[in-house]
Parts: sequence; structure tokens; C-alpha cells
Amino acid sequence: MKRVSLFGYGLTTKALATKIPHAIFYDDKCLKPFKDENNFRIKPSSEFDPKYSDLEIPSPGIAPSNPLIKNAKHLISEYDYFSDEKPLKIWISGTNGKTTTTQMMQHLLQDKGSQAGGNIGTPLAKLNPHANIWILETSSFTMHYTNKAFPNIYVLLPITPDHISWHGDKKAYIDAKLKPIKMMKEGEVAIIPDKYKDINTKAYLITYKNEQDISTRFDIDIKKIKFKGAFLMDALLAMAVDKILFDRINYKNINSFIIEPHRQEELKDSKDRLWVNDTKATNIDACKAALKRYQKSNIHLILGGDDKGVELDELFEFLTTIDVKLYNIGSNKDKLSNLATKYKLDFERCDNLKDAINKIDKNLLQNEVALLSPAAASLDEYTSYAQRGEEFKEAVFNIS
Repeated sequence: MKRVSLFGYGLTTKALATKIPHAIFYDDKCLKPFKDENNFRIKPSSEFDPKYSDLEIPSPGIAPSNPLIKNAKHLISEYDYFSDEKPLKIWISGTNGKTTTTQMMQHLLQDKGSQAGGNIGTPLAKLNPHANIWILETSSFTMHYTNKAFPNIYVLLPITPDHISWHGDKKAYIDAKLKPIKMMKEGEVAIIPDKYKDINTKAYLITYKNEQDISTRFDIDIKKIKFKGAFLMDALLAMAVDKILFDRINYKNINSFIIEPHRQEELKDSKDRLWVNDTKATNIDACKAALKRYQKSNIHLILGGDDKGVELDELFEFLTTIDVKLYNIGSNKDKLSNLATKYKLDFERCDNLKDAINKIDKNLLQNEVALLSPAAASLDEYTSYAQRGEEFKEAVFNIS
């Protein structure tokens, strides 16, 4: 029997332990060994000894710099562990939109026996191995550790800088996203941005520059799709896979999909003014997608949080092309304010999110847009982007 070590005591590894009951957890937060309510054994990370381990599987979020990873001798990913399972596997990745694309694809393919999981919240260990299709939202963290598994269909949304501190640099992040394409075999399909068309792969490549490319390639009528902005590409890619697998295009079905909160979620205050909760826009590309959607209006933009060390000049160069005023919050508010000064943009430095909303309330006109699209993570001040979004919505609804 192999001696299995699980790195991190989290959702992914707890699910794995139900399949590998003799496994031992090693966790940085554990101070002394204990057994949990499921009789799983958890030990401090310092007690891991590779001499007594035949296989190591990490929680995806554990960085390569962690001593557990550096000391491991037989490291595989969750995806590698389940690589021999029989369902047809669709992986969805990219910087923005992968969650919505995964959800839309599941909405379209559930009648064909599909299940959705991966980074979307359901670990592979909890998916039905007898399902016809696994639709997996796949993070760059997971792909960094994956060296055996690869998808039958890979859908890659555009890539922009993100998680730089975890990967070390931009190239490593992009390499992780492209890694599955290089591992795929003949007969499999990868739908990827046109800029990566020269990648070395045996898979059949379908490349795109924009939404129009996808609609033309798969004969999908954009005018019949209700989704706009960033959601249009998500819908088109989901429909493209449905067309590849089952040669069908169902406009009624895709239009019945309901987008989850916190992504370009439109609200009206008591004065009938438009506010947009886009708290899930935690990087530059997501923020730019929202700005492009509302760029015909004057925009009051709330920016800031933990930007994870990403250079923001690209965003500020774009901001100079639209009518916008910035309200800077979060741990990088000084950095944002300095950039606003550099690019000669109107801005206010705010104490926090509620302060920004109060300031906007005094300035917002009827035909303008107040947009929370922070281009930064929320963990400097919140437990999640959702908590930040809920605070935003509550404050807007309380405007009198």
C-alpha cells in the first residue's frame, strides 16, 4: 500500500482522503498532530519526511516556494490522481470568465450526463466517475502541478497577468495555462486565443481573436444571444463545445442561463441611478471588460485592494481613453493615486469602500455609472470578493 501525503487541510485534500483513507495530512496551520471527526490524521508541515512518503498531492493553492513542495519526491496533482477516470474531460481556463464559461457549459450539457467541478467548487474526488462528461474549471495552480493528466477538449479564455507572486513571473503563469495544450494528443481539440496559434501540439487547434471569430467559426448568430460584454465570449465558448460534441446550437437554452452575483451585477439606488457590482473583477483584464461595457457613459470607478504585485500601467493607459473618475481604496490606494497623478486622471483617495460610495453618491448624475471593478483581490480587507460585493450592494440600497 502506497504511503500518501496530502499537503494542506482543505477542500480538495479532504475530498481526496475519502478515497485514500490511510493518507496523512500535513498543514502549515497545524501546531500538533491530531485526528479530526472523520479519523483523518493531520500533522504539522514540519513533520513531513519524504523518506516515509510514496506519493504527495498538494492543495492547488500551495505555492512552489513552500517547503512541503520543495521536499516532495513524488508530487502529483489532483488531476493526475484521477487521470485514468473514464468521463470525457473538458478543461476551461484563462484569466477571466472561466467560472461563468464552466457554469454555462454545464447548463448546456447537463442533459448529456455532464458534471461540473474543479476550481468551481466541487473537487474531482466528489464527481461521479461514471458521468459521461467532466467539465472542469482549471486553475493555473493546478496545471503547474499536473504532469500526467490532460483534457479531451481544452477551452482557453484570454490570458492577462495574474497570480504573479505565486508563479514567480508572468511567463511562468502563461506557461502553466498553455501546458495542457502541449500534452494533448491527436483527435483532441483546443480552442485558444489566436496569439498562441504556433504552439507545439498534436491537438486540433481552433483559434480566435474575438467573439466574432468564434461566432463565425461555429456559425452562431450573436444577435440571438442575450449576453453582452464579457459574458458574450463565455456564452459563445460554451456553445462552441456543445456544437463540437453534439452538433447543436440552442439559443433558448443558453439565454435561460442566470449569471451568478458579483460580476457586472447592475443595481439601481433610491434615486434611480445605476451602480454596478463587479467585485469579482480582481485583475486588470476583468476591470477593462467592465469599463468597455460602460464606456459610453461617464464612469465613477472604485479601484483597489490587493493587486498581488501586478504592474497597473496597462490599465491606466486605457483609463486615459474614457471619461472616468477614480475612487481609490484598499492596500494599494497610494499606488493607485500615484498612477492617477502620473496619467493626469481625476481621483479621490478614500478611507474604505463605504467612504468611496459616499463620495460617489454626492457626485453621481442620472446618466452616469458607478462601477465597483477593483482590479485587485479583496483579502486585504475582506474574507472574499463576495463579502466586498455584499457590502457594496448593502451600502447602495441604503442610499436615501
